[in-house]
Amino acid sequence: MKNAAVVAAIFTSLFTGTTTAATIYDNNDTNIELGGRAEPRFNLSKENKGDNNDGNEFKDKSRARLALKGESVINEQFAVFGKYEVEISDNNNSTVDTRYLYAGLDTAVGAISYGKQDSAQVMLTDYTDILSTFGGDAVDLVNGNKDKRENNFLYIGEFNNIAVATNYIAENNNNLKDSDSYGIAAQYQFPYGLNVGAGYVNGNDGANIDARQFNLAMSYQLNNIYAAATYANGKHGDADLSGYELAAAYTFNQFTARGVYNFQQSEQNNTTTDEVDYFALEGLYKFNKSLRTYIGYKFQQLDTKDDELQAGIRYDF
Repeated sequence: MKNAAVVAAIFTSLFTGTTTAATIYDNNDTNIELGGRAEPRFNLSKENKGDNNDGNEFKDKSRARLALKGESVINEQFAVFGKYEVEISDNNNSTVDTRYLYAGLDTAVGAISYGKQDSAQVMLTDYTDILSTFGGDAVDLVNGNKDKRENNFLYIGEFNNIAVATNYIAENNNNLKDSDSYGIAAQYQFPYGLNVGAGYVNGNDGANIDARQFNLAMSYQLNNIYAAATYANGKHGDADLSGYELAAAYTFNQFTARGVYNFQQSEQNNTTTDEVDYFALEGLYKFNKSLRTYIGYKFQQLDTKDDELQAGIRYDF
């Protein structure tokens, strides 16, 4: 049996990518850890003029996160686990948002959990969602493909080099009747740094709105070089959708250079529209395991969108 929640960590890092979580309780077979981040950051773009209602291109996007994770071993066959994570946004209308809230049972054949958590497809979409600033906008064609889904039943299993995830999202919005969905995803990890995966989602995003898509993903790690690609094709109501994301990164000592390209297109009534089309470049410098700073620039390719610059400093604890 895997330790509780280890299987779930295949595609969802315990504390939003940090390695500094501290054990605050450890008694016999029960362990509780606390982690999080403080992240002052800002965005500069003409896109912000409407959001700020003051014509200002500068927008503060600072935030903080706090996460608790616990696990308790029942016996050699079973363990239970849970996670709670919130995000506090520092803006004119400060908000507290629950990012994750789930609990489950870990067994010899995988982990089963329920609550607000990622869909099975995040195992694949995380291949190309690697920037601290931008990216991850092109392959979520339907709601059932996204992360942080409420009323989500999830199973994850790992068998040698194969990881399998499947989930069911129950209807939870009175304004969107028949908004449930199910999905399945799998990936195979080769011993030389190559991962390949595929997934499928089917359901509804409201009454009479058919919502389905399939995903293909691949990533490759060679020493300090990383490259990945994700492709999605699907249908949302009467619209046929497709999208893809490309990502690459190079790490040199404490500095990492990253780049992504996101593209999404829709076709409806014989009319084709580009919904997402941009490049983004980012530089990140890690002072140590707790402190990093970054700056990214989004080069919009759509005439209706403006370029963006975003920068921040992040302290993990």
